[in-house]
Amino acid sequence: MQDRVVVEQDRPAAEVMNNRIIEVVGRDIVTGVTSPGSRLTLEGLQEKFGVSRTVVRDCMQILEAMNLVYSKRRIGLVVQDPSRWNVYDPRVIGWRLSGPGRSEQFQSLTELRIAVEPLAAAGAARRASPDQRERLVLLSRRMREAAADPEAFLAADIAFHALLLQASGNEMFAALSEVVAEVLSGRSRQNLMPSGPRPEALDEHEAVAAAVAAKDPAAARARMADLLLEVEDAILHHE
Repeated sequence: MQDRVVVEQDRPAAEVMNNRIIEVVGRDIVTGVTSPGSRLTLEGLQEKFGVSRTVVRDCMQILEAMNLVYSKRRIGLVVQDPSRWNVYDPRVIGWRLSGPGRSEQFQSLTELRIAVEPLAAAGAARRASPDQRERLVLLSRRMREAAADPEAFLAADIAFHALLLQASGNEMFAALSEVVAEVLSGRSRQNLMPSGPRPEALDEHEAVAAAVAAKDPAAARARMADLLLEVEDAILHHE
């Protein structure tokens, strides 16, 4: 019983260390500190972080799943070219948004949203459940109420867009919820949000929610397109 308690107490510390290793190595790769083709060894990483070979191997398997590195026999781990990265992984997105190419990353992610979210809004107008329609309206109102509280506003904004994607009835769109959440969080972390939400943005969120609630796919699609064009304009003018 005592051993079990010790294991349970140590687990959070182990998870923190694993996350730190993944964060440091992954961020260095994505931001260009570690260039494509560079060789990483388990021994070198063990020495750098002061952890066991097993811990390092587990962390590198996660980075392999992101296609940031690959294993090569007798060589070790090799850093992948950016064209091979899993660019939809939220962690990869977060690291890219913190690096020197953040403007291009924001632009490409905004273009993705412009391509997807208007169709998702139309799908939600057709397929959302009564509860989802009601919650979308409530979230749009919560955003306006939280306009003076950046953290509360961001939470409501993320919840709004995640619900819209899920309510679309398209599982491919729903799978992008974490991507959009990372984009919205990244804008806040990188100080690319206006000092307060623009009145036009609040109006558009409410208009999208109203169109979904009214089961009007054309209006929902148009209003979401207007909203995202406003987002694109805000990012371009900030840069």
